[in-house]
Amino acid sequence: MKTLKENFLWGGSIAAHQCEGAYQEDGKGLAIMDLATQGSYGVPREFTKQVEPGKIYPSHEGIDFYHRYKEDIKLFAEMGFNCLRISIDWSRIYPSGDEEVPNQKGIEFYQRLVDEMLSYGIEPMVTLYHFEMPVEIVRQYGSWANRKIIDLYLKFAETMFKALNNKVRYWVTFNELNHVDPMSKASDMFTYLVAGIKYSELENPKQILANIGYNMSLASVKAACLARNINADNKVGCVFGITPFYPATPHPDDVLAAFKQTMRDFYQVDAMCFGQFPQYKINEYISNDININILEEDEKFFFEGRLDFLGFNYYQSEMSSTLNTKQTSENRGLHGGYINPYLEVSDWGWPIDAKGLRYMLNLVYRRYNLPIIITENGLGAADEVTANNEIIDDYRIKYLNDHIRELKKAVIEDDVDCFGYLMWGPIDLVSATTGEMKKRYGFIYVDKQDDGSGTLNRYRKKSFNWYKEVIASNGESIE
Repeated sequence: MKTLKENFLWGGSIAAHQCEGAYQEDGKGLAIMDLATQGSYGVPREFTKQVEPGKIYPSHEGIDFYHRYKEDIKLFAEMGFNCLRISIDWSRIYPSGDEEVPNQKGIEFYQRLVDEMLSYGIEPMVTLYHFEMPVEIVRQYGSWANRKIIDLYLKFAETMFKALNNKVRYWVTFNELNHVDPMSKASDMFTYLVAGIKYSELENPKQILANIGYNMSLASVKAACLARNINADNKVGCVFGITPFYPATPHPDDVLAAFKQTMRDFYQVDAMCFGQFPQYKINEYISNDININILEEDEKFFFEGRLDFLGFNYYQSEMSSTLNTKQTSENRGLHGGYINPYLEVSDWGWPIDAKGLRYMLNLVYRRYNLPIIITENGLGAADEVTANNEIIDDYRIKYLNDHIRELKKAVIEDDVDCFGYLMWGPIDLVSATTGEMKKRYGFIYVDKQDDGSGTLNRYRKKSFNWYKEVIASNGESIE
């Protein structure tokens, strides 16, 4: 095969809490990201207990996708998208998370959204949980540390499986649930994104994070079983944020450290792909006096709820070092490694490593032998707008061109089964890590600034037509 498959999926990914806005409309409840304030580069977001006057909460308006989705879907269709990954805000469907009856207006919004996508021939891929949990679930139940949340999640999932039945084929159970490994120190940001709690406030973090990791893994495989019972044509995957770590030196200690850091987050992927929760993780828990509530019935769900495909978010690589004492917090990476001095970095200090995408595609495919779709990959940059509302983002074009080229090599030269590329995010939206608008990813510029000002008008960037050509050529235009 010298080209990508004819039915290769091209498009992008967005998340409800970063784009929808309308946080108090049509019966929506308060979600965890509705309490996340705006940060900036070097200044982490603040996660408040309630909405406080005078603070900026970017999710409250987002980019007003809730009211403007038709305009945005039309622009995606103009680029030639045949797939768009969206997420469902749980708090729109069950405002507190545990109501007996769902919020019909919330269901109807997502039905209209999916229908709009289908009218343009855009395949919907739906993520059930992308950092969107009703706040009351955290307050009343303690979030995913409580096994009871699994049943609440499954009720929400079943509601959406039925509401979008025969319209959605590709379902994603969770987005990046793998960033809360109990055996490594997590950050407040990642534990809040995943579960609405702060690592620094946990009395027994290893036990709590282990409970969260197990319960979310079990919820995923149970949801996969449920989806297939409702419709045998449903394909169920899960999206993981995967980062390769390279050894800083050839010293065996660095090589081993890099291997361990790369594989650190894979235990949940193993649990969902190999048909059982991994024994090596259970043994690790026992050695650290961690007790997991594993029921006999769980074994059946892990076996029957194995994933149909893997979603793979890739932005950067990092470096592991056990020997170099000159490593400091200033060159520490987002995921606990260090910045590779051989790589360029983005405006936000993220290393740019296109070859790392090919490396991880090979590693993941050879380990699991499952179809893979790239569900996120993109460059956050501070775009400049001319007087004529033009945005010349050649840097974004280069970044994406280099990454798609390495993806093609993985498929064509390495025989990796990758069936789609969904970049993040095709339209400017709120950054999950900082809450900024100035950290822009899109092909479409949204006139909104960090202080909340702006018209919310949409403008095509130079990369818009570039991606349109990539899709029309099925990747053959990539240099």
